[in-house]
Amino acid sequence: MATGKNRKKVLIVGRMPQAGIDVLKTRDDVDYEVLTDDRVPSLHPKLKDANAVTLGATPFRQAELDAAPVMMVVARLGVGFDAVEIPALNKRRIPLMTTGIANSVSVAEHAMYMLLASARLSRKHDRFVRENAWGQRLSDLPSDLADKSILVVGMGRIGSRTVKRCVAFDMDVYVLDPNISEADIKKAGATKVADLKAILPKVDFVSVHCPKSPETVNMFNAETIGLMKPGAFLVNTARGGIVNEDALYSALTSGRLRGAGLDVLDKEPPDPANKLFGLENVILSPHMAGVTQEASDRMAISAIENILSVFDGRPNAANVVNKEVLS
Repeated sequence: MATGKNRKKVLIVGRMPQAGIDVLKTRDDVDYEVLTDDRVPSLHPKLKDANAVTLGATPFRQAELDAAPVMMVVARLGVGFDAVEIPALNKRRIPLMTTGIANSVSVAEHAMYMLLASARLSRKHDRFVRENAWGQRLSDLPSDLADKSILVVGMGRIGSRTVKRCVAFDMDVYVLDPNISEADIKKAGATKVADLKAILPKVDFVSVHCPKSPETVNMFNAETIGLMKPGAFLVNTARGGIVNEDALYSALTSGRLRGAGLDVLDKEPPDPANKLFGLENVILSPHMAGVTQEASDRMAISAIENILSVFDGRPNAANVVNKEVLS
């Protein structure tokens, strides 16, 4: 059994499914502490002797790193990392690791659910049944996905799986992603496009799967949403801020867009007075696209295995965001 300085400590911030704890328990050289209060002020005093930290939505920036003198790795319980200050980690050559494909299928399935629920006017038709309004069922007919066109924005781990499912639904799929070759997109059964503004008037659906970055913030704003095909649907399971909520609200209330599905919002938890909440043609979920029972277990195991790979001197490079720290 390792003792003294050879032992390592993992600080688990917030929830950690038992599947991840079980992996930790297989190691007699690693201790762990669970911090249920995931607010930043509670985090700082616990970081002083932590060699690794697992994070949900808790930010980790320069101040947190300054409180963590022996930190070796920061592990996200998920794939997003916009709340982590990567340049600060790079200065100390600390890898930031995500859980790779652990929840990719789950998010892709959720995107399909939102596409279907929006196209099928599910909230309205659910209301017709519950409010004894059966006679209104033919007043507003839903739409098929088959033979419709869709733009998938971003064809990474999640977007590629969404493309696969859209192709299976007999949709005409277009992909906007400068990092994926035309050959790979064609192999997936889709068509590569390079001009967002040129393709928007032509597609019936848009599904957003790109990372949040300076280039993608406000990508769907009043101008670009205004270019979308009348009666189109917009789904965002990526990050809040990529779709401008005011512009989306205007398009949904004016009839420019027929519906939308949002798993992410500008502010989370959101303001209860958010105007979108009053619209029946919006399907909402609380940033849960990638948090199924199965995905939670996969992410927990992946996050802990990422940490252990660093402790063992063999970091899983595929899951390292800032790969420059490995050289």
